[in-house]
Amino acid sequence: MLNTVVFPVAGLGTRMLPATRAVPKELLPVVDRPLIHYAVDEALAAGARRLVFVAGRNESALKSYFSGVSLPDQARCIYVRQPRALGLGHAVLCAREVVEDDSFGLILPDDLIIAPAEPALLQMARYHDRSGASVIGVEAVPREDTARYGIAEIDWLEDSRAGRISSLVEKPDPEEAPSNLAVVGRYILHRCVFDILEHTPPGQNNEIQLTDALAEMLSERAVHAWRFSGQRHDCGGFAGFLRATVEIGCRHPDIGDEFAAWLRRRVTGRNS
Repeated sequence: MLNTVVFPVAGLGTRMLPATRAVPKELLPVVDRPLIHYAVDEALAAGARRLVFVAGRNESALKSYFSGVSLPDQARCIYVRQPRALGLGHAVLCAREVVEDDSFGLILPDDLIIAPAEPALLQMARYHDRSGASVIGVEAVPREDTARYGIAEIDWLEDSRAGRISSLVEKPDPEEAPSNLAVVGRYILHRCVFDILEHTPPGQNNEIQLTDALAEMLSERAVHAWRFSGQRHDCGGFAGFLRATVEIGCRHPDIGDEFAAWLRRRVTGRNS
């Protein structure tokens, strides 16, 4: 299992304005807890006890929140500052000095994955233990959406659930994409990625792209893909955030039945 999981949380939340002027995006509540809490619960389920938050202006708010959260014994929150928003790759590189293990997990909290049977990162950790490879979470997206994601070309190994990645392209146009399999916010990476990121030049939007570093890693060691079981919601924007709220609200042990019944009435128009 994993010991360390990194959470890049220094983004400005521009897709969620004006709400994020007052509350950091990762602390916006999805039903009964903030978005970041779901990511931390997923990391803990995969065995993590070192929780590394790469933060910006929101560092004090995160510290305040997690100071009141009951965590398992030996679990520790570590805060690292990203001084400037220079891309996801740069955020990961900022965690270099506090990652002590050969491999570490990486969760992008915007991607909230609801997987009742087994959390997504735990699925990937089990596969990592078997394969020894770095593992990246992927899912199929509509071909017209490939320009929003890193896209992987994969040689499948295990019943189309796991496979070795042969190429990675950052946000390709649909006609140039090698597949419609998008890299989404779950990773288990060998620490050699830090050395690669240190020398990765800025790419799209003049930012250091994690996908560019992972594409270079392919020539040095195996990087595998894992098609996780679960429903992903992009909570970096209002539409995905609302979908996640509805789904979790319907599953909530205290209010789920009542909320689902109200929602059905609203949809059918039988009652207000």
